[in-house]
Amino acid sequence: MTIRNEDIRNFCIIAHIDHGKSTLADRLLEQTGTVASREMKEQLLDDMDLERERGITIKARAVALKYVQDGQTYELNLIDTPGHVDFAYEVSRSLACCEGALLVVDAFQGVEAQTLANVYAAMGHDLTIIPVINKIDLVHQRADEVALEMEQSLGIDPSTVVRVSAKSGIGIDGLLRAIIDRIPPPKGDADAPLQAMVFDSHYDDYRGAITYLRLMQGTIRRGQKIRFLQTGYTHEVLELGQFAPKRRPCEELRAGEVGYVICNIKSLDKVKIGDTVSVPGDGAAPALEGYKEPRRMVYCGLYPSDGQDFEELRDALTKLSINDPSFEFQPESSEALGFGFRCGFLGLLHMEIIQQRLEGEANIDLVQTAPNVTYEILTRSGETLEIHRPQEVPDSGQIEEFRQPIVRVNIVVPEEFVGAVMKLCNDRRGVQRGTEYLSPTRIMLTYDLPLADVIYDMHDKLKSMTRGYGTMDYDLVGYQTADLVRMDILVNGKPVDALSVICHRADAERRGRQVCKKLKEEIDRHMFEVAVQAAIGSRVIARETVKALRKNVTAKCYGGDISRKKKLWAKQKEGKKRMKSVGSVDIPQKAFMAVLDTGEERA
Repeated sequence: MTIRNEDIRNFCIIAHIDHGKSTLADRLLEQTGTVASREMKEQLLDDMDLERERGITIKARAVALKYVQDGQTYELNLIDTPGHVDFAYEVSRSLACCEGALLVVDAFQGVEAQTLANVYAAMGHDLTIIPVINKIDLVHQRADEVALEMEQSLGIDPSTVVRVSAKSGIGIDGLLRAIIDRIPPPKGDADAPLQAMVFDSHYDDYRGAITYLRLMQGTIRRGQKIRFLQTGYTHEVLELGQFAPKRRPCEELRAGEVGYVICNIKSLDKVKIGDTVSVPGDGAAPALEGYKEPRRMVYCGLYPSDGQDFEELRDALTKLSINDPSFEFQPESSEALGFGFRCGFLGLLHMEIIQQRLEGEANIDLVQTAPNVTYEILTRSGETLEIHRPQEVPDSGQIEEFRQPIVRVNIVVPEEFVGAVMKLCNDRRGVQRGTEYLSPTRIMLTYDLPLADVIYDMHDKLKSMTRGYGTMDYDLVGYQTADLVRMDILVNGKPVDALSVICHRADAERRGRQVCKKLKEEIDRHMFEVAVQAAIGSRVIARETVKALRKNVTAKCYGGDISRKKKLWAKQKEGKKRMKSVGSVDIPQKAFMAVLDTGEERA
């Protein structure tokens, strides 16, 4: 049966992390009979092992629901999105494929920092927003206060708010009716030339690339030839269908629908997220605008702990990059760690997730260098350089300006923790931009902070000092000049490239001392004295010494003339001096990991 455009609703669920998006998606699947109750399990759409283990959504998922109201069958295409700030790119891709969004807010926690960010993103895509207060079955729920918070901070009329409990199923029928009544059907002529947006894809070892599409206009049928306009490749459609939530093949997809196509694409560079799918030849529809390229903000080196796994790591990264276009990688080498890859991520959680997926899915043991953000340097010759790793920093004599990325951070906290949070931001050289009362007891602070100070441990510190109630969201605002330096770590007079960091001049001495102390504990004693130094350019700012192993060369001398002992000690000293000039210091892998664990701690 062909579904008409006016019977289709495309919507996504947006919310702050842990406000119940995935549980609400479960109830919608259950209520519409898309999934039988015997197949039902918690977080059904979070099918990645890592998602279930951590209890968070990492990948956006699309699913088609069939719902009957007043004898009329509707097709509801739902996209479940992640809530964490690092995965905001997944959310932006989902918004571009929808006409409406369910804005979910926790009935106890209220409006949080990421809630605000998601609302502004949805408004930017001109979506119809249905406000939803979830968890109304909680003993400590304060739904009325939260509705007023939504009105004050988001301009939402409290009478339009739908109240539900995703866990117990209260109010789900009313929410489905609101989706049909309030969200407009998609526009688009099914008889026009094919025009579809690629909003996601993943790689299947048996079927190749599975491409997720939202059809803007036209119809796509099995056996038809389609062309990816950006890459220029033409393929035959072997299978197409929708997710319900498993793949459900069908004969055709029409304008307004969301589904997938399989074209036996084995080469990973032939699918680009944001590409437009049309027909080959002159009858093709114009290309859609696509997505803004995500800006990678955190870079680190990933190296196989066994050098033999370099090719396996390359293959694993290539497969992951088709599934997650928001990270990038390129080969690099390090004297200390051998051959590996320089990888760019959206944030620290994103980096951790990629590392765990590589270790879990590809079974590769990895060593990771200290993460650092992207800096800009204006040289004396007027050239602007993008710096992704400390080794790329030129000599200080060539630097006119050293710039660091600045982010605007929105922090939502209960009133009693405001002083502690302001001190935390001021300690990190933050500039206050605003204070706003969301309710009599909850305040939103806005600060401009250096990204390097935000990504490492700001979130953990905020959570611990606000007893878990503080939340934050950040957005890049640009680059600012700062007094930054490259700090090198020298072991036995030789710089260890994998341990170099870029930091503020005022923090350099403290961090250098910290790293030197840690390395002293981890480096084994050698037959000669080993100096561990932190240096800025040619100036040493911290030093620790790993004492030499000493052999008692005078053990055979019993009493007698002291000059005999002096001769033996002088001979030993000469031998150690010679050994130091030719011997090399072995830095165990454990030492690298120990330095990375503590190198970013703050006093």
